[in-house]
Amino acid sequence: MSAKKILKTIKLIKGQVKDCIIPSVTQISAKHDAYRVLVSCILSLRTKDKTTIAASQRLFKVADKPKSMLKLTVGKIRKLIYPVGFYRNKSRVILNLSRKLLEDYSGKVPDRLDALLGLKGVGRKTANLVLGLGFGIPAICVDTHVHRISNRLGWIKTNDPEETEFALQKIVPRKEWIELNTILVTFGQNLCFPVSPFCSKCKVYRFCKRRGVARSR
Repeated sequence: MSAKKILKTIKLIKGQVKDCIIPSVTQISAKHDAYRVLVSCILSLRTKDKTTIAASQRLFKVADKPKSMLKLTVGKIRKLIYPVGFYRNKSRVILNLSRKLLEDYSGKVPDRLDALLGLKGVGRKTANLVLGLGFGIPAICVDTHVHRISNRLGWIKTNDPEETEFALQKIVPRKEWIELNTILVTFGQNLCFPVSPFCSKCKVYRFCKRRGVARSR
């Protein structure tokens, strides 16, 4: 698909989801604080947005910087972030990350992909979201929604998120990279479901290859 058609499709999706609730990490990133984005990304894994936002608010009210986070015990963090998925493990990850940031980066989140990936517990999805939402650096964050929808639309044909990231970098205009995750996640959560998507309500239906869609509404 040409860049022109992709831009048109993105514009239509933006219009369709403009009144929907945006993903939790995007909401939290409104403060443009890379540390908050990083921590909330970790909390959001395998967790519903509503739970992630509530847990993030409780935690950041007590500690919103690496230095203040290290004053808390694992048990305290665990209580603050419960009931996010894998909260026991995430409490340790957050504490260890905060320690690493203080020891190696003077308490600041690095703004380089390689440095972010060097932090234990941080994968490409989280690293790219931190770059985009935390620093405003163009990066494409690929989660299950982005991978599924970009393949379903026929933009690309890939097998895994990392392959999808590199494929999208070649065809999506750079100015759309940061916002792409927010747009497609919102679209995926409200209309373009994994099973039985609302094709009858979709404004991009005529541009969609509908790959992998066996049944729709």
